[in-house]
Amino acid sequence: MSAKKILPPTYLLAALALMVALHLLLPGPRLLSGLFTLLGLVPLLAGVAINLVADGEFKRLGTTVKPGEESTTLVTTGVFRLSRNPMYLGFVLVLVGVALQLGTLTPWIVVLAFVVLVDVLFIRPEEDMLEETFGQAFLDYKRRTRRWL
Repeated sequence: MSAKKILPPTYLLAALALMVALHLLLPGPRLLSGLFTLLGLVPLLAGVAINLVADGEFKRLGTTVKPGEESTTLVTTGVFRLSRNPMYLGFVLVLVGVALQLGTLTPWIVVLAFVVLVDVLFIRPEEDMLEETFGQAFLDYKRRTRRWL
């Protein structure tokens, strides 16, 4: 199975598992402890909420949410006004929340690796497809809306 056939939620689940494994096996220095780790709930819940809202926007407009499938509509409304990639942003916020909750250094390596991985495997190819499909409309959207935030 090629990397592009593996959908982003699978990468998210793998990243979460790797973060927990690193925390348990090679935690590195403790960055947060006690009640401060509960701060991780804020980005975690924000990430879940952003994903639900973005998914709903795709469904409302009747276009695909799956990477690699041709979009029928350029989605620029709702959370897509703030970020060209709110679902990936949501995934990263979930990972940041879990890293904060774990409280150790090594899970943060996975967060950074995940950002690079989704950028290379999904975001850039998706943006190329959107530019090919929607042309100037996508270029205008790209000019006024940041990739992440």
